[in-house]
Amino acid sequence: MDLAEYRQVNYDTWQRMAPGWERERAWLWSSTHQVSENMISRLDPQPGQTLLELACGTGETGFSAAPRLGEEGKLIATDFAPDMVEAARRRAQELGLANAEVRVMDAERMDLPDDSVDGVLCRFGYMLMPDSATALAETRRVLRDGGRLSFSVWGGAERNPWAALAGAPLVQLGHMPMPQPDEPGIFSMGSEERIRELVTGAGFGEPRIEEVVVEWSFDGFGQYLRFLQDLTGVIAIVLARISDGERAQVHEAIKQNMEPFRSNGGYAMPGLALNAVAS
Repeated sequence: MDLAEYRQVNYDTWQRMAPGWERERAWLWSSTHQVSENMISRLDPQPGQTLLELACGTGETGFSAAPRLGEEGKLIATDFAPDMVEAARRRAQELGLANAEVRVMDAERMDLPDDSVDGVLCRFGYMLMPDSATALAETRRVLRDGGRLSFSVWGGAERNPWAALAGAPLVQLGHMPMPQPDEPGIFSMGSEERIRELVTGAGFGEPRIEEVVVEWSFDGFGQYLRFLQDLTGVIAIVLARISDGERAQVHEAIKQNMEPFRSNGGYAMPGLALNAVAS
């Protein structure tokens, strides 16, 4: 798949995922809030600053940071998918965030002046962007001198069975190509070496990287399937387009892969995020 094709697929995918992300906002936050809290703590936003969030989804990370900016500060929460932006805008209104602006923006082509923001947050975004190197260079461009970037990506597949065990049968059964290290995807920035290469290549100093452990809890196989179908991007699209018989075969393979993670009648599936800060 070339980059132009991937851009369109990526756009269509996250437009389609927006209703599920809005509906499951609280559950998603309960599973991954520690990632965002670590990102915000390490960014350390201050009153009066302008903070940019990229790939904001439904907005929880940036909205958690917004109160630190005070009335004189500003959060610019952005996503390339308009339906995600609308979901985030509704949430900002519910929270009464007067200092938050929510708008559509492509992280690879930011409609912002040079040196215009004090800090940038991006949770689980760069790894899925068609050209993460360009997005990081754009991030460096809009940051003021001394500004800081705080972002998170998923670690390697071996540390994230909650995602890897679903993708593996799709690859093995020929429904999805084997992910390549140089292509965008959930594990494309899953090593500290790759993070350092991209961050320093974009003009930042050496990033400081921390591991953040998460756990996804599912009350049964049905909840996990709904998670895959409604929230997981490319995997959801692939599952939707294959035949009923093929889907049943994939479901059975996934269920077998999940057996080691049975816990209290459901499943407890570990994950690992890599959180990086750079300036």
